[in-house]
Amino acid sequence: MVSVLQESAPSYTMVKKWARLFQQGRESCEDDPRPGRPVTVVTEENVRKIEKLVLADRRIKLWQIAEELQISKERVGEIIHEHMNMRKISARWVPKMLTPFDKQRRLQTSKDFLELVGDNIDEICDRIVTVDETWVRQYDPESKQESMQWTKKGERPPKKFKVQSRHRSLWRQFLG
Repeated sequence: MVSVLQESAPSYTMVKKWARLFQQGRESCEDDPRPGRPVTVVTEENVRKIEKLVLADRRIKLWQIAEELQISKERVGEIIHEHMNMRKISARWVPKMLTPFDKQRRLQTSKDFLELVGDNIDEICDRIVTVDETWVRQYDPESKQESMQWTKKGERPPKKFKVQSRHRSLWRQFLG
């Protein structure tokens, strides 16, 4: 043993002690359980747990999953990217959010206007004056980073609607 292990070889006394304990049945060749993480955390059980967490909240962060399951962020990322085939992408910006009711109301208003105008469309259009009387300031409640969500590869990105905060203009105060 000394010729193979050289300086790191155990002493003769220690080897005799191990041999005696093994003969008495108090020592085994099996490894004793050790504290710490298992050799691999990429198991089917962890994949299912992570998938459940991600589907419950698509905006969950890697560190939150890692903290809850007591595994490293790197392993969580590996499971999400390689085993679940998911990626985190930003929401696609859409100018306005129209509910089905809003869409129906716009359609009805347009139909009413066309009915009112009838055959005098050129005359009416010459008399229409459009003025923007409101001051509009963009209000973006969340950043692009905050709107990122986990999606399967090939899925369409989620939509993010522009929210506007409207303020009365000076024109309305003087006119109204």
